[in-house]
Amino acid sequence: MRKYRIGEIASLSSLSERTIRYYEEQGLIKAGRSEGGQRWYKDEDLVYLKRIIELKGLGFSLQEIKRIFELKDSDRSGNVRREALLAEYRKKHEEDTAKMEALKKHIDELEWHIHQLEKAEDGFTECPGALCASCQYRARCTFFRSEG
Repeated sequence: MRKYRIGEIASLSSLSERTIRYYEEQGLIKAGRSEGGQRWYKDEDLVYLKRIIELKGLGFSLQEIKRIFELKDSDRSGNVRREALLAEYRKKHEEDTAKMEALKKHIDELEWHIHQLEKAEDGFTECPGALCASCQYRARCTFFRSEG
């Protein structure tokens, strides 16, 4: 088992020493101490730091990550952690899918407004009128009036 000083593990994990200390304060990792009181970390800590980076990148909060990490002591088989992580992944997937759908609607709305402004000729003082009948967005246009 290799031991790393905080500067070494910071470099290997691409995290700052300050961030590593913060994660330690939050109980996500636990540094060992030398007789002189200097922090040292194990390979397992490096794995946990990289896992934290990965999970944060997926939108997990430190509290959620800590809850998953805490299962380690009571879950020898790993099945409880796997199920908990799977449930969290599914929850994040559902949340992000909803965000994506909302963003798609927002983008569609922006495209509609861009299209309307591009069709406006000779100033922007009134509805394009007859052009609305051929507009691909006429079904949603609040200005389109069917003449007929």
